[in-house]
Amino acid sequence: MNKSEFIAKLAEDAGLKKADAEKFFDAFVSNVKELMANGDKLQIVGFGTFEAKDRAAKSGVNPATGEKIEIAACKMPSFKPAKSLKDELNKYCRQNARRFGGDF
Repeated sequence: MNKSEFIAKLAEDAGLKKADAEKFFDAFVSNVKELMANGDKLQIVGFGTFEAKDRAAKSGVNPATGEKIEIAACKMPSFKPAKSLKDELNKYCRQNARRFGGDF
């Protein structure tokens, strides 16, 4: 599902106009980015936590030339799913495992 399909579904499920759903979605994404850029995190109970994590500087190798390079420290976006979200997804996997003979 892409962004426009998601916005259409969001609008339909919430009884909103697509334009209003898109404004809401864009504001949500913008606010999450701003929170992470400021070093804050957003915890949505039952869904998960969005935060920025520090990645240390490290040495690497340019695959094209084999030359050693230094990779600068940076911040990386992170999402940690809530236990209830993981349980819900795994419940679906366990139900379908029986059908396909897998072990989840």
